[in-house]
Amino acid sequence: MSKPLKHRTWAEIMSKDSWSIFKIMSEFVEGFESLQRIGPCVSIYGSARTGPETQVYKDAQQIASLLSKAGYGVITGGGPGVMEAGNRGAHEVGGPSVGLNIQLPFEQHDNPYIDRDKSIDFDYFFVRKVMFVKYSQAFVVMPGGFGTLDELFEALTLVQTGKLNHRPIVLYGSHFWGGLIEWFREILLKEFKTISSKDPDLLFIVDTPEEAVKVITDYHTKAKLKPNF
Repeated sequence: MSKPLKHRTWAEIMSKDSWSIFKIMSEFVEGFESLQRIGPCVSIYGSARTGPETQVYKDAQQIASLLSKAGYGVITGGGPGVMEAGNRGAHEVGGPSVGLNIQLPFEQHDNPYIDRDKSIDFDYFFVRKVMFVKYSQAFVVMPGGFGTLDELFEALTLVQTGKLNHRPIVLYGSHFWGGLIEWFREILLKEFKTISSKDPDLLFIVDTPEEAVKVITDYHTKAKLKPNF
C-alpha cells in the first residue's frame, strides 16, 4: 500500500514521477502501433450523456455510417452517448471503428461497437488526445460538455498555430454552436482583437449528417487526401 502524499519524501515523489515516464511511453507505443495502419479517419466528439433516443445520437450514428461508406474510419472516445453512436454507425456498415477509452470515476465505460483490435485504453488524457489528432483527417464535434469543448479547442489551437496540418473542424448544430461563433466574432475578434479575422473560418457549422460528410469529402477531394502518418 503506497504512502499518502503528505508522508512521502521528496525523493520518493520524484522517483514515482520518473517511473511514470515508462507508463506514458507504453501508452504512446500501443496507440501508434494500433492506429498507424488503419488509414484515413475522422474523430467524432460529443457528450457521454447523450441517450440513444435523442436526435443528436441518431445524427452522430448517421454521420459515422456515411463517413464509413465514404472510405473513412471513425475514431471516438470509446464510451457511451455520442461516442457509442459514432462507433455504432461505423460498425453497422463494416467501417473501421476505433475507441480511445479512458477510465473515469463516472459516466465512462467501453461501448460494444468498437472493433476488438482497435480498442485502446489510456490513463493519460494528453496521450489520448495525441492519438485523436495524429490519426484524424477531420473532426466532427457534436453537442457536448467540458470534455467536448476541451477536444474542440485542442484541435482548433493546433490547426490555428500550424502545429497540425489544416483539416476540417465541423461543428454539428447551429443552435448549439452558433452563440460560440458569434462570441468569437464579436468579442474575441472585434472587441478584444485576440484572434485574427481568418480564425473563425477554421470552423464549419452544419445541421445535417449529409452536410457534415460533404464538408469533409469536398475538402479532401481538393486536397488529394493522404494518410497523415
